[in-house]
Amino acid sequence: MSLNDPLANALSLMINSERIARNIAHVKPASKMIKTVLEIIKTHGYIGDIKEIDDGRGKILEVNLLGKINKAGVIKPRFALKKDEFEKYEKRYLPAKGFGILIVSTNQGLLTHEEAKKNNLGGKLIAYCY
Repeated sequence: MSLNDPLANALSLMINSERIARNIAHVKPASKMIKTVLEIIKTHGYIGDIKEIDDGRGKILEVNLLGKINKAGVIKPRFALKKDEFEKYEKRYLPAKGFGILIVSTNQGLLTHEEAKKNNLGGKLIAYCY
């Protein structure tokens, strides 16, 4: 089985684990981008601690689930957006204004859409979570 989008697989694994009332999700393969996206989701209170475990074949991220994620997913294609176009994509991917986060790849790293607005940055949409 090949993994076409490891970030999408990680987010869907977390959602499926929460739906069957698991407290821990083991995400693998662990990449720098997946870890950064999970850290952003963690800072907004959707998930708990993230531990990196080395199993000899690669790294696994152990994510503590809090049961607060309603939906999370990647945005394909990765739309490029300017600093004043966030509202259009907020309406498309988030259920209400001020509810949930869009994760944007900017030239200053991965940020939420609110941080990118505050810094007057555009970028490419990566994922959403609410």
